[in-house]
Amino acid sequence: MSTPVAPPTHPALLTDRYELTMVAAALADDTADRPCVFEVFARRLPHGRRYGVLAGTGRLLEALPRFRFGDEELEALREQGLTDQRLVDWLADFRFSGDIEGYAEGELFFPGSPVLTVQAPFAEGVLLETLVLSILNHDSAIASAAARMIAAACDRPCIEMGSRRTHEEAAVAAARAAYLVGFASTSNLEAGRRYGVPTTGTSAHAFTLLHDDEEAAFRAQVATLGTGTTLLVDTYDVDEGIRTAVKVAGPELGGIRLDSGDLPTLATHARQLLDELGATKTRIVVTSDLDEYAIAGLMAAPVDRYGVGTSLVTGSGAPTVGLVYKLVERDGNPVAKRSEGKASVGGRKNAVRRHDRSGTATAEVISAGPIEAEDGDRDLVVPLVEGGRVLSGATPEQALAEARAHHERVRAALPAEAWALSRGECALEIMQS
Repeated sequence: MSTPVAPPTHPALLTDRYELTMVAAALADDTADRPCVFEVFARRLPHGRRYGVLAGTGRLLEALPRFRFGDEELEALREQGLTDQRLVDWLADFRFSGDIEGYAEGELFFPGSPVLTVQAPFAEGVLLETLVLSILNHDSAIASAAARMIAAACDRPCIEMGSRRTHEEAAVAAARAAYLVGFASTSNLEAGRRYGVPTTGTSAHAFTLLHDDEEAAFRAQVATLGTGTTLLVDTYDVDEGIRTAVKVAGPELGGIRLDSGDLPTLATHARQLLDELGATKTRIVVTSDLDEYAIAGLMAAPVDRYGVGTSLVTGSGAPTVGLVYKLVERDGNPVAKRSEGKASVGGRKNAVRRHDRSGTATAEVISAGPIEAEDGDRDLVVPLVEGGRVLSGATPEQALAEARAHHERVRAALPAEAWALSRGECALEIMQS
């Protein structure tokens, strides 16, 4: 039986081989040190989406100082045939020394938004491509989907509970991204440890089935967790489950959970029954393959909380936001890709969010040159790394709290049409030059 392999201490090998072959060739022809600017942007939003949410910047900045090639990593490269000694020596000494700027985590983005800009010698900049894109594409997809769910929930709390539907590390990142945009809590304990995301959880159907009857299961749960717990009442008959729950916990029962069936109808009936039994303050929590559309469909039902799993951790149909990492400047001169359908705009970009007199966002202005300021403009690009040094001294928990607060502020400035779940154009006018 093989011994389980522990996750790597360093993220250096969480990358694509072609990054290293480019570095090797650039070292060979003396272009590795040419000053370059790389830009991360999305050519378009997922179909029908009106805005995206940038997430993962904090995780990227956590990973950057650990992006090193130690003896184990270098030996792994040799075993895979990367034996060029000049490359190996360069990687052994690698420390990112460039500058990074970009949108603050939690910021909204649109097609062409320069969400991250890396200025560094070519070899250093190109080496970060896979790390940057794998983190930002995943986390931004989750945050963008979660933001739609928060909008659909209209201030009713949402719980992230998708750990069993994705990779174990993706589950932690998903919980972080969901909390960033407003989810109240997660079922994932590691997200609680790493990032301070509030955790929650009671029991599954298995716990009820373990016992001889539903009442015995409920009594055991209440004895351990108190009357404020949430009891899962649809293992057998929902009406009997609710009656038994109130019988065991009394009218101070914290909540019931519905996990199957016609949820709007069941929730309405459950509320009536709870009220008849005197449990007027008992919350109703619904789960079962919810997405933003299902949540919106439950708005008229007396639901107090939503538990979201599979749809959230898969980006609700858009598991990536399509961010790309492109060279836009070399030796101080703009360069651009001209491929049909994949053209890029050369030059380092500036970006501002334009607002009207009421403070409502109206446009995203993106330019490779100076932008003439107008009243209500807000600069979007902020410094993140200078000379290889991460500027923020915040802990992972503090960085997430700051991103959550920033997202709440910028979301409040969106125009009303941005909240629509129907397919439509970008919420803001995109002005790009």
